[in-house]
Amino acid sequence: MKKVINAPGRVVEEMLRGMELAHPGLLRLIPEQNVIVRADAPIRNKVALISGGGSGHEPTHGGYVGPGMLDAACAGAVFTSPTPEQMLEASKAVDGGAGVFYVIKNYTGDVLNFEMAGELAEAEEIQTDYVVVNDDVAVEDSTFTSGRRGIAGTVFVHKICGAAADDGKDLAGIKELAERVNANVRSMGMSLTSCVPPESGEPIFEIGDDEMEIGMGIHGEPGIERKNIEPADQIVDDLLQKILGDNVDFTSSGDVAVMVNGLGGTPLMELYIAYACVADILKREGVNIYKMPYVGEYMTSLEMAGFSITLLKLDEEMKGYLEAPCDVAAGRPF
Repeated sequence: MKKVINAPGRVVEEMLRGMELAHPGLLRLIPEQNVIVRADAPIRNKVALISGGGSGHEPTHGGYVGPGMLDAACAGAVFTSPTPEQMLEASKAVDGGAGVFYVIKNYTGDVLNFEMAGELAEAEEIQTDYVVVNDDVAVEDSTFTSGRRGIAGTVFVHKICGAAADDGKDLAGIKELAERVNANVRSMGMSLTSCVPPESGEPIFEIGDDEMEIGMGIHGEPGIERKNIEPADQIVDDLLQKILGDNVDFTSSGDVAVMVNGLGGTPLMELYIAYACVADILKREGVNIYKMPYVGEYMTSLEMAGFSITLLKLDEEMKGYLEAPCDVAAGRPF
């Protein structure tokens, strides 16, 4: 294992300390809980958004904390759900009296722990609600999940609902909007390599030098097919066929937000090659890409080589909130 770290057991704590130091005035760390919050939290009479999950997916989740997106992010150990206690402390730190909304990726540990945190928060008179994001079309049930996995489409929920919360939308309104975004977003990814969690020092799965996995999950969960590496255009075509064949009509009138997301070990050169094919296929299929696409690393898997594609069918309200300004560590284009 070759990593720029000190102690494998302290990577999360040291990463979060570095984030706080790198973004003074924007982020505040609750070190005993590994929780990152907006420096200006709590904000009176504003619904607070909280997300979180295992570390190793940076810039998700802490990179999206700040005005216009999340109010707090809970960091678990690498690929491990944060605890209900962490989530409760985050809720108490950011609650401004209008309630707390949890954005949860569909992994069993995350769902159970956030639900328990909501019960604990309600006992302390903090109103809560949540959405479970399940945008991955690759598989219906998998390791760590019942139902579809939550992957990079979650970032669109963070952005749109975070802007809506800053705009004054109430808890019920945020819930309805989050469910609407989730119903209209679809993603699928692939991988060329495994990744190495620092504490184990070993790859989480084995894959041949000439192989790729189609539909791989962000924690290394199996996909739908392992086969020899193909040209970028063929890979993109395989992913988009599955996404476009799902139950959202991306080809009817309206605009679609597009994300090509790197998994941590894929150069921008390759992501842009993939996006060029995405744009060609969507044009051929009559899908109208909304303004600037999102190409880069939004939800990674440590140093895994690979990428995912996300499509979000937009309505007018979503467009306004997608374009609203924000100030987060992850920076442009959000």
